[in-house]
Amino acid sequence: MFRKNRPILLISTVCFASLVCWLSAAEPLEFRFWETKSGRRSDVKLQLVQQTDDLVTLKREDNGKIIQIPQANLSTADQRYLTSARQPLEAVADVQVTEVAFANAVSADWPRWRGVNNDGLSPETGLLSQWDGAPPVLWSTRGLGQGYSSVVFANGRIYTMGKKETVNLICLSAEDGSLVWETPVGGGSNPNCTPTVDIESQLVYGLSHAGDFVCADARTGREVWRKNFPRDFGGRMMSGWGYSESPLIDGDRIILTPGGDRAVMAALNKRTGEVIWTTPMQQASAGYASPVISQAGGIKQYITLVGKGLIGVAAENGRPLWHYDRIANTTANVPTPIVKGNYVFGSSGYGDGGSALLELSRQGRGIGVREVYYKRNNEYQNHHGGMVLIGDHIYMGEGHNKGFPICINMRSGRVAWGPERGAGSGSAALVAADGHLYFRYENGVMALVTASPRGYELKGSFRIKSNNGKSWAHPVIVDKKLYLRDQDELHCYDIASQ
Repeated sequence: MFRKNRPILLISTVCFASLVCWLSAAEPLEFRFWETKSGRRSDVKLQLVQQTDDLVTLKREDNGKIIQIPQANLSTADQRYLTSARQPLEAVADVQVTEVAFANAVSADWPRWRGVNNDGLSPETGLLSQWDGAPPVLWSTRGLGQGYSSVVFANGRIYTMGKKETVNLICLSAEDGSLVWETPVGGGSNPNCTPTVDIESQLVYGLSHAGDFVCADARTGREVWRKNFPRDFGGRMMSGWGYSESPLIDGDRIILTPGGDRAVMAALNKRTGEVIWTTPMQQASAGYASPVISQAGGIKQYITLVGKGLIGVAAENGRPLWHYDRIANTTANVPTPIVKGNYVFGSSGYGDGGSALLELSRQGRGIGVREVYYKRNNEYQNHHGGMVLIGDHIYMGEGHNKGFPICINMRSGRVAWGPERGAGSGSAALVAADGHLYFRYENGVMALVTASPRGYELKGSFRIKSNNGKSWAHPVIVDKKLYLRDQDELHCYDIASQ
């Protein structure tokens, strides 16, 4: 759809059960070319059909198909066009997303924890559907230092974190893994944070175990500004394993979770570090999850999992909107929540956690919370490997320190299949691409599983080239390659089908 050597964003294909309703104005808007922030221009003309604060719905001129694009990823010129075109738009009738549209999505960079949309879904296609042993290793690199940071991608470069004498923010070439630059972030133990890259401003952000937060020039590594969560916000963690979140970019803001009574969450100017707002909340230490954006209940909000459970905070001013504590454990609340429409699914491990689906609705200036279902920890829970939503089904590794593959109907909470024993052992980190699930087990085993609610089907597995300890860093799939960080090392596998 959009052409350039380095594709940037995920575009989903949407099918219709009935005709699209057009603009309520007398004449529909014209078909025109669109462009992303990074300069990728659409190869066909597209017509604006619908827009929300987050998504733009467009119709292709050549075949009438509908696509959706995150509004924040469009060029400045297209943002201005959307402002001028903002008028009453009728709803798109009976829109139904058939799947995650793997077959029609284009390749994307991976600029943040769990991908472009923070959901663990890669738009890559044309990938191997069966593994007979390990795929070919294109390159490996070492010297990254210790830590559980995964990797992110932007503009032909890889970013991660590691500890040598100090904790560093690291930039590598995506061609061969060679070092481009590294910038000191701070002290403390081995880092858990996966960096965030902002494509528009060419800035990259990293967070140390001790709460040192650094913004650097993504091209050179030059430090631009920094904060310290405990010193600047009175921040505190729920337990002693250190700060772990991957910061969220939303327009000109960067959203952080320092924790503590003064600022469980904070919004800063992404270029300068100036504080825009903070969210006071009593007894709200930071958890290990990363925030996501939701429009649930008609209020734009940031949702995350902190020490006291799930919370929602108004994007406009940081006002606390709601709180749900039933799935919270007392050790470490880790998985990034899943948001879909007015629904939020959360899960946590460590014995006293559990899982729940919440429905959010507008109540005056706030949000009301309805518990659709709650599942105790002996039914299913996710430790820290993450979850993916494909269609109406959630896939994850079930159990504390187990990672047994399981498939759950999100709306009902019923188990479609599993938990299965799986190919490896220990907690399992999970992403999805091209109709398959990629499970990375704590003991260094990587497994390929069909992404289908009809049943568990293992399509192959292999042991990571070298296992330097617990393999907790989440896998990443970009440009038909599988990237696996293993403490001091990073391995790049060729998983293209041809």
